[in-house]
Amino acid sequence: MTSKTGVSVAGGSPPQSVEKITRIAQEYDYNPAVALKYWLRTASTLMREAQIYEREGHDEQVYLLLFRHAQLVLVNLSKHPDAQKNESDRQALIKAEKEVERNLARLEVLKPRINKRYERYTQLMRERESRKHSSEGNAHLESRERPADPALTGVAEPLEAGENRDLAVRLAHSELDRRATVRSRRAAGEWGDWGNAYQAKAAPSADVDLSQRIQHIRNNMDNKDVSGQPTHQRQRSSQGAVSNNSAAYNYPSVPRRQAVDPALATAHLAIHDKNAERQMPPILPPKQHLEPSQAMLVDGTAASKLPRRPPKESSGPKPPEKIQRSGETPRAKPDLDPASYTFKPSAYLENGSPLRSVFLPATLRSQFLDFAAPNTKNNLETCGILCGTLVSNALFISRLVIPEQIATSDTCETVNESALFDYCDAEDLIMLGWIHTHPSQTCFMSSRDLHTHSGYQVMLPESIAIVCAPSKSPDWGVFRLTDPPGLKTVLNCTQTGLFHPHGEANIYTGALRPGHVVEVKQLNFETVDLRPKGQ
Repeated sequence: MTSKTGVSVAGGSPPQSVEKITRIAQEYDYNPAVALKYWLRTASTLMREAQIYEREGHDEQVYLLLFRHAQLVLVNLSKHPDAQKNESDRQALIKAEKEVERNLARLEVLKPRINKRYERYTQLMRERESRKHSSEGNAHLESRERPADPALTGVAEPLEAGENRDLAVRLAHSELDRRATVRSRRAAGEWGDWGNAYQAKAAPSADVDLSQRIQHIRNNMDNKDVSGQPTHQRQRSSQGAVSNNSAAYNYPSVPRRQAVDPALATAHLAIHDKNAERQMPPILPPKQHLEPSQAMLVDGTAASKLPRRPPKESSGPKPPEKIQRSGETPRAKPDLDPASYTFKPSAYLENGSPLRSVFLPATLRSQFLDFAAPNTKNNLETCGILCGTLVSNALFISRLVIPEQIATSDTCETVNESALFDYCDAEDLIMLGWIHTHPSQTCFMSSRDLHTHSGYQVMLPESIAIVCAPSKSPDWGVFRLTDPPGLKTVLNCTQTGLFHPHGEANIYTGALRPGHVVEVKQLNFETVDLRPKGQ
């Protein structure tokens, strides 16, 4: 169980000041070579995670995410080269700036709560040290010296992911059911926006320039140069610009958030919220039409042919039909409170940054291979997008999404990416990586795969790439780029060949335990086909 109001930090991180959190929030790599529309999606993901952490009572992490969102939008995206080139991008940026205006009110509400908790903690530490209780004092000093992690602030006993798989499954099922109910009620107009309460308490006047307001929030921060911009941010931005020359290298990638690292704040390392790379995620080959006798199997049970999205002429966007849910385990009753549990990071990047646990359904791979079988037989690659959500500081893959795609024996590329984005937005999903086949090659990450995956991992450090090589041994693997040197090497690569070598040897590594990915039986997921009917 966790406590969000006290100062006990036996297994978590000590409270932090707003000043420190705002410094951490700006420690990410920004690359203006990444298209503005993908950065705007990154900003949207930051907001989605902030909503979940807010619901679970992590004030410090909410503040970090909201501030990062404001800093990204107002300081970086407002100067993005695409901002004045495309009208739809410009309007989307204006919308994001207005969202920042609302969020600044939330920051002002959170600020005194966070500082009060931090002051109580420091006062308690001073009192205990002054009493010279060596055993108790040493224990708390050790706690204070642990790398800070805003997502674990106030957590009395964070949980090990690998040792609590059953609890993780029950939490995920319960929370996913609850969120589905919330979406249904919101769609019916029963509930309003997330931030109404904050706006009523402390909405600043609308006529204040947004950039001035973000600067006001940053006034108490250290590490600024004479321009007012943090030195590390200026340096990272210039480093990110190195990859401008590779913009023409049109590898598909999904610059996902994005998502920020919730564990974000180790004292000796920088955090990588990360910049995105080129363009979109990989894509699936043209659909192979199955005969009725070739009906796919879902977790060992015969299923009908995959449903397709409604025709274009249908009024209003409709969600695609879903293949039956994998797994026969009955859903847990929604009686588990995610705010009462927190999973601690299960692994770390090579630079020391923590990685949240990613729970992967054990049957997802076999179901995907059944789906891809016709393409594999024809020596065509197949890909799917791994989507899910955040619960109790862990990431759960709950959806296998099949996007529109074209493919060859060595590549697959998504098309109509807006349909994929719209679906994820409507379902409140975060892209957590991708899965694809090597019909005739071995199980490895090709140079093309590395460039594709960099677009995922630069936005969300926990993103994974699953490679399936059904004709070889080993026949599958779960990978991520090393950081360093892998991620930066790939992002700075300007080679344009379909397959090419990279200078560094240690570019990618396995992600399954003892990495941050935990494969779990009976974790339910759904398969959704976004390809248009008759493709």
